[in-house]
Amino acid sequence: MASIFGSRPKHKSPLPSYTDGYGGPRLTSNERERNPQWYSRVEFPIPGYRYRRIRLVLPIPPWLLGRTRSGRNHSWFSSALVYIIAIWVIYAFAKRFGTREKSWPKTPFLGDASTLVYERADLRRIWNWEIASGHYPSYRQIPSQLQFSTPPLNPGIPPPQKDPRGAKYGATSVGTGVSRSYFHNNVTSPAYPPRPVPGSVIDLDIVQEYCEFRKSQYVRDCLEVLRRGAGLNNGKSLRRGSDDQWKHIYTEGTDKENMTASTNDPGHVLLSVGTDPNVGLAFSKQAPLEPPFEFRAPTLPTPIPLLEGACDSDHPRIFHIFWAGPFTDTPYITILSFLFTQNVDLHLRLGALPRPRICRPQLWIWMDPGPAASVPNPHAQRDMYDALAKNPWSLPLLHPRFEDVVKFKLWNTTEQLDGVSEINDEWRASGGSLFNPDGHVYEVPRDEEEGTPSVSAHDATKNSVSTNDAMPRTKKGGIYEFLSSSASQRSDRIHSDMARFVLCHRFGGIYLDADTIFLRDWEELWGWRGAFAYQWSRWEKYNTAVLRMHRSSALGSFLFRTALKNNFDFHPTAVSKYVREAMLEGILSRLPDALFDPASLNTDGYQMDRPVFPLFTDFYHFFSPPREKSASPIIVGFDGFYRGAFSYHFHKLWREPLDPSRDWPELGPKFIKAERAGRYEAAKKAAKAASRDPGLVTPPVDVDGDFGDRATDDTRDLSWATVLKRTFEAYIRGEIPNMYGEYIVWS
Repeated sequence: MASIFGSRPKHKSPLPSYTDGYGGPRLTSNERERNPQWYSRVEFPIPGYRYRRIRLVLPIPPWLLGRTRSGRNHSWFSSALVYIIAIWVIYAFAKRFGTREKSWPKTPFLGDASTLVYERADLRRIWNWEIASGHYPSYRQIPSQLQFSTPPLNPGIPPPQKDPRGAKYGATSVGTGVSRSYFHNNVTSPAYPPRPVPGSVIDLDIVQEYCEFRKSQYVRDCLEVLRRGAGLNNGKSLRRGSDDQWKHIYTEGTDKENMTASTNDPGHVLLSVGTDPNVGLAFSKQAPLEPPFEFRAPTLPTPIPLLEGACDSDHPRIFHIFWAGPFTDTPYITILSFLFTQNVDLHLRLGALPRPRICRPQLWIWMDPGPAASVPNPHAQRDMYDALAKNPWSLPLLHPRFEDVVKFKLWNTTEQLDGVSEINDEWRASGGSLFNPDGHVYEVPRDEEEGTPSVSAHDATKNSVSTNDAMPRTKKGGIYEFLSSSASQRSDRIHSDMARFVLCHRFGGIYLDADTIFLRDWEELWGWRGAFAYQWSRWEKYNTAVLRMHRSSALGSFLFRTALKNNFDFHPTAVSKYVREAMLEGILSRLPDALFDPASLNTDGYQMDRPVFPLFTDFYHFFSPPREKSASPIIVGFDGFYRGAFSYHFHKLWREPLDPSRDWPELGPKFIKAERAGRYEAAKKAAKAASRDPGLVTPPVDVDGDFGDRATDDTRDLSWATVLKRTFEAYIRGEIPNMYGEYIVWS
C-alpha cells in the first residue's frame, strides 16, 4: 500500500505531464467545467521534515483552495486550513469522550440556538411569584434586563433598617421580612459536635463569599468557614482571632407585622409607544412562544418561630433518591449515612412524644423496577417489596424502626408525568422524544398498525396498576431493547434527569443522586427557602446531583414547559441553558460545589497548590486511594472526611464494591438473615472469580456458624469507602454513637 507520505522531487521533469500531480488524469479547462470536482487532494509539509509531505483527500472544491493548473497549492492557505480542521476534529473527539460533560462542541460561527419560549413580561412574573413566596432570601441583584418598573417587595430578607447588608450587595428588591440573629453554633461537648439549632438557617449569600470558585476561593478555606459556623471542630480548632465575619447561620425573628410582598403584576410595565417589550431577547426558532403563565396565588412565608408545628407544610422536608434495578451497596450506604447524620430521633425510645420544634426529615427511595418495555403489572407494589425483602442490602432497611423516616416508593413514569399539570395533556404527543438525555433523542416506539405513539412506551418503568395500556413493541437490537435492559445504570441514566424535577415539583423537597453520602445534618439548608443546585466543577453550569425545588412553583412550571418545547431534555447542561437564557439563575441558585462535591475541583486538576483533605485526583481514590496515602482513612475516619461539607458525591462508580473483603451488610444479630444472604452471595462471587483466574487468592467467606472471621483475612489498608461503610454499620449495631454522640435505641 502506498504511504501517505510523499517525497518532494528535487528537479522538475522536462517531459510533458499527463496527470494532475496526484495520480489522476489532467483535464482540459472544458473538461473541468463539464466535470466539476467537489474534493481536493492536498499535500502539506511536516514540521521538521524538509522533504516529506502528507497527502490528504478533503471534501473541498479545488477552486476554494486556489489550486494552480499544475495542481500545486497557492501559498499557505490550504496548509493552514488542514491544520485547523485536524485540530478541531481532535478537540471535538476529546470533548465528547474525554471530559465529564460528554458532549460535542458547538459548531463554530453558527451560534447556539436559543431555547427561550417566554416573553420578558412572563419572566418578570416568574420572578415576582418566587420572591412573593419567600423563595428569594437573598440580597443579590435582580437582572436589570428584566426591566422591573419598581423594585419588588421581598419577604425573604429583612428591611434595610434592620440589616444594612443590602447596600453591600446592591440589592434590587426591598426587604419586608423578619429580622435575623447570626451566631456560631458553640460546642457543648469536646467529644461530639452539637446538633444544629432547630429552625436555624444558613445564609448562602455569605457562604458564597467564602466558597465560590470564580472568586478564587479555595475549597479548603470554605470548609473551615463551614466547620466553624456549625461547631464541627468539637472545640479542637486553633485560635484565629475574631471571626465574626464568618458567621453565616441565623435564626429568624417574630417581627412579622410589616411582612408584605408585591401585589402588582409586574408583567405589565408601561412603555413608550412603539417600544418592543422584548428587545434584546433571542427566542427559540423551533417552537412558538408560550402563552402567559397561570400561577396559583403565592403564599406569604411564615417565620420558622411562628409555625404552628415543627414542620412547614409549604416546604416539606423530604429527601428523594432514585434507583433502577436490583438494590446494591450504593443506595445502602446512602441510607445508612442518612440515619447516621440526620435528626431522625433514633436515639429516642419508640413511642416517645415528638420533641418540640424538631422537624424530622424523611428519605423517599423511588424504585424503578424496569424494564422500560415491560408488561403492565397490577401487582407491582407487592413485587417491589418482595424483591426488597429478598435482597440482603435492602432487607434491613425494612425494619419497623426505620419505617417513619425511610420510605420505599414505586416509580411509575406515566403516573408521575400525568401528575405534572403543566405537561399532563401534552407529554404523550411530544413526538416520541421522552428519552432525551444530553440531547441524544431516543424516539418512543410507534404502533406499527395505527402509526401512533404507544402510551405505555412512555412508561419507562411502568408496571402500572392500570390494565388498559397496550404492550409496547420492542425492536430487537435497537434503543428499545437497550431500554428494556435490566441494567440499573442504563435505566437510571435515561430517567433520573427527568425524575428529579418531577419529584421536586410534585412533592417538594431535595433530590440527591443515589451515590451521595450525607456528611452532616442539613437543618440549616432546610431553613433556607430558596431553590438550588450546585456548580459543575469549574463550569458555569448546574450539577443537579443535588436539587432543591418547591412544590408547584413558578420555576418548576417554567422548566417543564421549556423542556417540553426542547425535546424534553432535562440534562444539567440543557437546564443550565434554559435558566441562563431566561435570566432565572438568581431563582435557581448555583451553589459552590464545595458544599456537596468537595473533591470535584481537585479531580479536574484545579486548586492543586492548596488541595482539600483528603486529596482525590480521581474519584476512584474513594474506593482505592494511592498506596502512599492509604494510611489516612483508618486513622482519621469519618471525622476527617471532607469535614464541613454537607455531602460527598462519588459519581456513579456503582460497580466498585464499597468493602471488597467484606462485601455484605454487617448490622448485627437483628439482621443476621441479611448478613448470611450477603455472605452467601459474596462466596458465589469469589468462587466465580477464582474459576476465571486460578491464581487469584480470595479470603474465605464463612456463611454458617458464628462467622469466625480473622483480621489476617481482611485488607490491611482500608479505603475511604470501606471506613465509612463500617462506621455507619457500627452505629446500627449499637457499638458507637452517631456523629452527634447519640446511640440508637431499638425499643
